[in-house]
Amino acid sequence: MTPDRMRATPTSPDVLAVEGGVPVRKTVLPYGRQSISEDDIQAVVDVLRSDWLTTGPKVAEFEEALAAWVGAKYAVAFSSGTAALHGAAFAAGLKPGDEAITSPFTFAATANCVLYQGACPVFADVSPDTLNLDPDRFAERITPSTRAVLPVDYAGHPADLDPILALAERHGLTVIEDACHGLGAEYKGRRTGSIAHMSVFSFHPVKHVATGEGGMVTTNRADLAESLRRFRNHGISSDARQRHAAGQWHYEMVLLGFNYRLTDVACALGLSQLKKLEANLARRRQIAARYTAAFRNLPGVLVPGVRPNVNPAWHLYPIRVNRTLNTDRAHVFRALRAENIGVNVHYIPVHLHPYYRDRFGYRGGEYPVAEAAYDQLISLPMFHGMSDQDVEDVIAALKKVVQAFAL
Repeated sequence: MTPDRMRATPTSPDVLAVEGGVPVRKTVLPYGRQSISEDDIQAVVDVLRSDWLTTGPKVAEFEEALAAWVGAKYAVAFSSGTAALHGAAFAAGLKPGDEAITSPFTFAATANCVLYQGACPVFADVSPDTLNLDPDRFAERITPSTRAVLPVDYAGHPADLDPILALAERHGLTVIEDACHGLGAEYKGRRTGSIAHMSVFSFHPVKHVATGEGGMVTTNRADLAESLRRFRNHGISSDARQRHAAGQWHYEMVLLGFNYRLTDVACALGLSQLKKLEANLARRRQIAARYTAAFRNLPGVLVPGVRPNVNPAWHLYPIRVNRTLNTDRAHVFRALRAENIGVNVHYIPVHLHPYYRDRFGYRGGEYPVAEAAYDQLISLPMFHGMSDQDVEDVIAALKKVVQAFAL
């Protein structure tokens, strides 16, 4: 604590709330939140009054609408983003003895879906600017057992897909893009979901389109789409709506699948939300631009990197708190929370979780770029329902905290 801060009174605006000062906000601003309109509610009510609550017409409508929006030929809905990742790992043919390479800097589901298939997840470090899978590090990890690669669109910034796809083609690998953060992002003029062999999206409430829980896999290959549809429906070759339309009952289980179906209720909500996606993206980009302008030259803070020819979707706005401050990330995090700014941290590198440490023997230090970033990252509030005042509160709080800890 500096002498000036020691002399400040609790009512002084520069006294941190964590030290007894007045917080910037009276109520907590979450890091993410869904936005539900009356149109969304009515869409759900209409389905509740219909004949189909699941495996009905809204599922196909949502799939077709999302495929058209991203520019893919096919889309297959799943009960969650995690289920969609599992489906993609299955469709890629992963099996015991196989390896799949992914980023350690992601939610655990990205690597877990490889384990679900009995295969082994192999990590490759990330690029320092975007924190996405580094193609050079990916290339170093390819072995004769490698069958797939799962690049992640961290925070909504697209992975560097061109070199990843080139390496995959050279080695006969399937590219499964974890685009759960990246709906609406653009890579060299193309939307995510239309580029990789398969792209996986999530419709969790904090995402750009919310269905409660839900996911989708997009692809341009008919064989992958068919495999995905069967896998999400117990491995059965037809669904209830198809049998109803044909007036027949007979069905056959042709592979071992799961019940990963997304309901018509959720798909109706997704269809309604999809109509607002352009506006949601525009708002998130406005917020990101305001943050970047406010923090670009703020000592002690590194704003997210954005590469040329890329337009991020801004699921998250992750800053890095560097060592020019007289404190660490933990203290900055607590101070921002005390100011009623609901910051978060994304993510603990997957290999550092106890399960992965115990099973694979990771001890830390294996992926220095990802691990160094984790020690510094804080996710600021970022959701399309934020008001201008919410944004200014975040800016005021971060400047207050950073200036208090400045050297």
